[in-house]
Amino acid sequence: MNPDTPHPDTSTMRAITQSRYGSSDVLRLSQVPRPVVGDGQVLIRVHAAGLDRGTEHLMTGKPYAVRLALGMRRPRNPVPGRDVAGTVVETGAGVTRFAPGDEVYGVAPGSFADYAVTGEDKVALKPASISFAEAAVVPISAGTALQGLTDAGKVEAGQSVLVTGASGGVGSYAVQLAVSLGAEVTGVCSGAKLDHVTALGAHHVLDYTRDDWADGTRRYDLILDVAGNPSVRRLRKALNPHGTAVIVGGEHGGAITGMARQIRGAILSPFIRQRLVPLLARERATDYERLARLVEGGHLTPSLDRCYPLEQAAEAMRQLEEGTVRGKVAIVV
Repeated sequence: MNPDTPHPDTSTMRAITQSRYGSSDVLRLSQVPRPVVGDGQVLIRVHAAGLDRGTEHLMTGKPYAVRLALGMRRPRNPVPGRDVAGTVVETGAGVTRFAPGDEVYGVAPGSFADYAVTGEDKVALKPASISFAEAAVVPISAGTALQGLTDAGKVEAGQSVLVTGASGGVGSYAVQLAVSLGAEVTGVCSGAKLDHVTALGAHHVLDYTRDDWADGTRRYDLILDVAGNPSVRRLRKALNPHGTAVIVGGEHGGAITGMARQIRGAILSPFIRQRLVPLLARERATDYERLARLVEGGHLTPSLDRCYPLEQAAEAMRQLEEGTVRGKVAIVV
């Protein structure tokens, strides 16, 4: 290097930041300190970050219960993003599963940036057959779908499964995973996205603006309720007598906790034959390792709608807010 050439500043990095809670308008491209790796952690050079509804909730600070963990007036970590795919550049003391140069994917708080730090138990080796952008849209949404179907729903081959919000982030993976597990799958979405859900492998598709999946004409062994906020009563009406409804989420679920239906279902469940199970998904490398095997085996395709550069993260968030996304979008760094 020419001695007169300034040395690059490795102490800072580009990142999307927010100084307050709000809509996508609060997001700004900034220069911030580069994170420092700690014991049991890995520092990742971010190549892509996924965007999902959870990230939107962290941005808006709603439901308000999220502020108890994030900060009451403003987020303590001003850099949003959780899904990540990138290359390990440094490891902390005690890390045994990864080394610099490894390509990984998983969850790292503050992934809308050049670098992010996370625990080694939050990431797995990236599937070699897919791009970083494709890998970045898998962890949280596909992990939630996997836990909803297997841990909470205990799905079995031959069962009938209904997935609401089947064209969204979690739903698009739930359809694929349920099919791969041998279930007969019905996906619910808007009419404009029926072709997308059919392409994911759903055996049947319903347009929620036209078809009432809870009219009693058909009942399901398992409902993975991802969107729409149907009442507990409607969920029960669409279930077999011993069926299970896993309540993942849904917008407008209450301004305080966002989990009004989950709470009602959990209270009622011990007194009826049907199971009503709230899902609080966990972030764990074992799931990402399993998902990577499914991707490599051709049983799971990343649900990537489109990509945006880091400086257009606010626009990507606006598309999510407006409901135009099929599957998920990625922020390419």
